[in-house]
Amino acid sequence: MKKNRIQYIAVIYFATIVTMVGCTEKKQAAAEERTNYCISKELKKDIKLAQVKTLPIEESITLTGEVESNSDKTVPFVSLVDGVVTETYFSLGDYVKKGQVLANVKSTSLNEMQDDTQTLQAQLAVAKRKLSSVEAMYKDDIASQKDLQEAKSEVQILESNISKTRKNMQLYSAGGNNIQIKAPADGYVIEKNVSNGMPVTAGSDPLFTISNLDKVWVMANVYATNMRHVHVDQPAIVKTLAYPDDSFSGKVNAISQVFNENERVLKAKIIMDNNNMKLRPGMSADIVLPINSQNKSALAIPQKALIFDNNQSFVIVYKKDCELEIRAVNEIASNAQYSYVEGDLKSGESIIESNGLLIYENLKTQSK
Repeated sequence: MKKNRIQYIAVIYFATIVTMVGCTEKKQAAAEERTNYCISKELKKDIKLAQVKTLPIEESITLTGEVESNSDKTVPFVSLVDGVVTETYFSLGDYVKKGQVLANVKSTSLNEMQDDTQTLQAQLAVAKRKLSSVEAMYKDDIASQKDLQEAKSEVQILESNISKTRKNMQLYSAGGNNIQIKAPADGYVIEKNVSNGMPVTAGSDPLFTISNLDKVWVMANVYATNMRHVHVDQPAIVKTLAYPDDSFSGKVNAISQVFNENERVLKAKIIMDNNNMKLRPGMSADIVLPINSQNKSALAIPQKALIFDNNQSFVIVYKKDCELEIRAVNEIASNAQYSYVEGDLKSGESIIESNGLLIYENLKTQSK
């Protein structure tokens, strides 16, 4: 009887042990399943990774400004003739090639320009004969050095006027009284003040303006309170509302020495490469300048990589699609580009910069 009881207890005990081991294994498997979160292929297309860097801590200021065309490569076209526009072949923002016909103008002025050229050529022929005569007399000591210089100067002036008239006429080709206005340079049409049927006057306001936008100027407004922080060759980050996720790097190339009369600011010029054509004249811009560089370095991460939850900052460390870790960090400084942090993080590690909150919530859910 006693022996049977012992056997019964042993069986019960063994069954309990088996049950407990099975439950433990199930719990471990469930826990592993819950924590083994993987980034899906669809989500991975939208995430952006960043690398943790060790950088000197820098503060920054943000100035307002505007994108302008490079005036060294901007050509305003002013009509040299009076007439009426009969046809236009371009729109604002179009890219045009030098010599491309942009408009037709009906005018009688071309005949006058041709007559002027013929008159100047006749005058030049007379002036050259006079110069030859004066040179001969100068060799015979009959004419003075002054006479010779005056004869040479007259020839040079007439040649210059003929050259100028010919260059002006190169912008036109005629058929009767119809004149073709041609593009004076390669570039984009950034201003247009001409339309069909519009009368034009020689020497009036520009009909259009063409600019090469491979490089543009960003003009930053520097108020008196920020003058001490801005200097030539200072690195600058330019951001625009049109492309909020993009930053454009440059440096301060020049600072005006006189306050702008209307805005009461100094203008700081930043020359920017614009190969992607994302910077357009007239765009508003924010210009971020580093200041007060500290003699201390820290871990630097993009500000968008920080996730705030329950009064604590976190980042998500990426190792593999199925190997992600939530790490707590403390922010010690920041500027427009970086947050400087301390915590269980190492330089060179990869972190999630975009869509981090979604991944963070999934990781938290899986770990519960």
